Amino acid sequence: MYDLIILGGGPAGLTAAVYAIRKRLNVLLISPDLGGKTAWRLELPDNLERFQAINGDELVTRFKTQIEHLDFVYMTEKAEKVQVNGNGYSILTREGHSYQTKTILVATGTRAVPLNVPGESKYRLRGLAYSAVSYAPLFIDRVAAVVGGGELGNKSALELAQVARQVYLIVPDSSALDNPAGRKLLTAKNVIVLDGYAIKEIKGDETYARSLVVSKGALVDELQVDVTFVELELTPNSECVAGLVKTNDKKQIIVDSYNRTSQPGIFAAGDVTDIYAEQVLICIGEGAKAALSAYELILST
Repeated sequence: MYDLIILGGGPAGLTAAVYAIRKRLNVLLISPDLGGKTAWRLELPDNLERFQAINGDELVTRFKTQIEHLDFVYMTEKAEKVQVNGNGYSILTREGHSYQTKTILVATGTRAVPLNVPGESKYRLRGLAYSAVSYAPLFIDRVAAVVGGGELGNKSALELAQVARQVYLIVPDSSALDNPAGRKLLTAKNVIVLDGYAIKEIKGDETYARSLVVSKGALVDELQVDVTFVELELTPNSECVAGLVKTNDKKQIIVDSYNRTSQPGIFAAGDVTDIYAEQVLICIGEGAKAALSAYELILST
């Protein structure tokens, strides 16, 4: 039986694994891949330098290298279900294996809602991205588009409006703007709100997306943009512990300041939880904190 099994190989999970190893815990990391959202790096248009953004990618890469070197602590599998098993837990994977552990750390992250339009797969991370909060500081005096429709879209558009020359906010209806953030966007001089428009296609050249085709009824327009951010909310990957731990209305796992869930022995960290801000650096800190909390519990039992 393991002391700790970590589900998820993104910034929170990788950090937790490194901390657990340093505490000499018998730890296993289960994840289909390593790196999480840091593996999805946006290619930048001409004359933009990545050094302008501090996002923690380099630190996560170092943690990833350590885990890959210690391959006995990593299983390339996907956790499907967590079950209570005596004084511990069993984890069932999609590959048909079962692992037993005293404690669990869920760091499975989120998944973005796709547009499902022509050009999306071709230009993903080449002018089309899913985290304006991470990349907004890079687009000073540029033209950006945000495909929103809720809190995340409004927040992303406001972030970009601080630095971009022009921001297009595409929302399905005006109800998305019936809040303080939305009203602020409606009065911003460099924000154009396209209410009731739908995305039809992403266009570009061989290397980068250059425009966004939108429509409203019979009206079709093509917007020339430097980047398009899809901010249609995020879906937490919390299904493996559904029914075991408390979640909010967004299916995010509710945690306390020690990253404890409502179920003793199950911890959670990163974007799958209800913590504030979807940022790599925050996930790194939360992963470290959760690993130390699990360590303290293991020491005391």
